[in-house]
Amino acid sequence: MYDPTVARLTYRALLGRRRAAILFVLPALLLIIAVAVRTFAGADDQVASDVLGGFAIATMVPLIGVIAGTGAIGPEIDDGSIVYLLAKPVKRPTIIFTKLIVAIAVTMVFCALPTLVAGLILNGNGQQIAVAYTIAALVASIAYSALFLLLGTVSRHAVVFGLVYALVWEALFGSMVPGARTLSVQQWSLAVAEKVGGAGTITSEVGLPVATVLLAAVTVVATWYAGQKLRTLKLAGEE
Repeated sequence: MYDPTVARLTYRALLGRRRAAILFVLPALLLIIAVAVRTFAGADDQVASDVLGGFAIATMVPLIGVIAGTGAIGPEIDDGSIVYLLAKPVKRPTIIFTKLIVAIAVTMVFCALPTLVAGLILNGNGQQIAVAYTIAALVASIAYSALFLLLGTVSRHAVVFGLVYALVWEALFGSMVPGARTLSVQQWSLAVAEKVGGAGTITSEVGLPVATVLLAAVTVVATWYAGQKLRTLKLAGEE
């Protein structure tokens, strides 16, 4: 289910000079904010939770997920180079699964590690806040990568739709409309963080059992459907 050649090509596409520069911006900004907050406000558990929840989980993780998830396959479909990959004796689910693994790895590295470092800077992992939000970033990276990889497979405007989901649905509706929070990857990941962090430091609108089921379901269904769409794309090219 994992092809090293496909993985190498996908890493090269995602970590090219221009895209890598974009990937570094948000983690660098998070660390700058963490240093500034610690300098001026000192170590405070609630402030640390607000910064990590409000910027790292609500903004950085979904945006990097958009870049990594859509970038793992979208550019190849747009420029037609995916045809050469489909011509190789590699199963379509293997292509999707390999690209998903790469997208997850990239998203985790650029999200989870900066979140952990920022948490340690903010309050030295008091109340397990740094670890809790790092775990939230890890689980959210998996779901976002699968979701945005699917968008990259089904639409030539995947980045636009991904940004709409990340910035409008997650950040706007997810924070203002109670019903929308149930269908938010952000809230699902916070449910995991809530279990790890100190009592009352992290809250989620979704219970942990429901969040776990939804995270797994979105990841599995999105990955499966992306594989099915890639099969269809091959048939369209042959016709």
